[in-house]
Amino acid sequence: MTRPYNFSAGPAVLPPEVLAQAAAEMLDWHGSGMSVMEMSHRGKEFTSIIEQAEADLRELLAVPRDYRILFMQGGALAENAIVPMNLLGNRREADYIVTGAWSIKSQKEAGKYCSVNIAASSEADGFKAIPPQETWRLSKDPAYVHICTNETIHGVEYFWVPDLRSAGLHDVPLVADVSSHILSRPMDVSKFDVMYGGAQKNIGPAGLTLVIVRETLLGRALPVCPSAFDWKTVAEAHSMYNTPPTYAIYIAGLVFQWIKRQGGLAVMERRNKAKAEMLYQCLDESDFYRTQVAPACRSRMNVPFFLPDEQMNELFLNGARERGLLQLKGHKLVGGMRASIYNAMPLEGVQALVDYLKEFERSHG
Repeated sequence: MTRPYNFSAGPAVLPPEVLAQAAAEMLDWHGSGMSVMEMSHRGKEFTSIIEQAEADLRELLAVPRDYRILFMQGGALAENAIVPMNLLGNRREADYIVTGAWSIKSQKEAGKYCSVNIAASSEADGFKAIPPQETWRLSKDPAYVHICTNETIHGVEYFWVPDLRSAGLHDVPLVADVSSHILSRPMDVSKFDVMYGGAQKNIGPAGLTLVIVRETLLGRALPVCPSAFDWKTVAEAHSMYNTPPTYAIYIAGLVFQWIKRQGGLAVMERRNKAKAEMLYQCLDESDFYRTQVAPACRSRMNVPFFLPDEQMNELFLNGARERGLLQLKGHKLVGGMRASIYNAMPLEGVQALVDYLKEFERSHG
């Protein structure tokens, strides 16, 4: 069967090799007589799966030894509450940088637990760029500073890491929602104190959340924090305090191994740059399509673009589906189109989209 090209923002495309391996192992994992779905999370079979997944992720991201990797449930949206519940301690204020729809959600959720200082926002400009750090109005002593390093909906990506020390915040944790671009390129984990993300972009199926947290931040949870969401409790139980999302962790582990076979994150970055450059070049050279994000902040993972008239959207999408190009409709908050081109999207898929963009413009421009 010829598979279409799936440009969904998430749950998103997975490597065919991973899907094939999961299918082959569905009824009997490595001679155990069980599917991974049926295994006890405390049995030796699944223990080996989660330990290997953690080791592979630590290797891929070069995670320092003084950081813990947690496999959790609830998605990044739940972590918007779990983050303040774990980091506020005796402080009552946190700083948020708002660069799109997801950082808006993050700061609103945090507002249920603390006073939120919006230190910078690009909302007035339509979320077209990331405010330079020198314009941020950070608090004197926040519990942490939160950023979203890739805005899936608005298509804005950080290609730099904020330096809180230069702002005089020497012991303030930097927290990053990395959901939609983690594993798309190397990232220096040591420059962050907490990184978290939902799995359904570059990692695996929905239902799994990764948290990478500096050990010194464990043990600050508020009394109201549920035990299953207390990072210290989860870390001490090696992500087994409650039943983890076992099958999602298994698939994530297969994806980690697939990335390693490709050559690691440096190779992923080269591929992702090539795909993004191809697509943005096509859009930039066109007088028909429109993009809004400043070139220096354009996401390599999520590319929003617009047709001259919203009434043409359905015609465009119907033609795309006929050519095996799926899930290109933009998010309801912004309209237009969006192509999500994560790790598992091959260059051939982006080329097929570019060919269709040119064809549609010739026919309707």
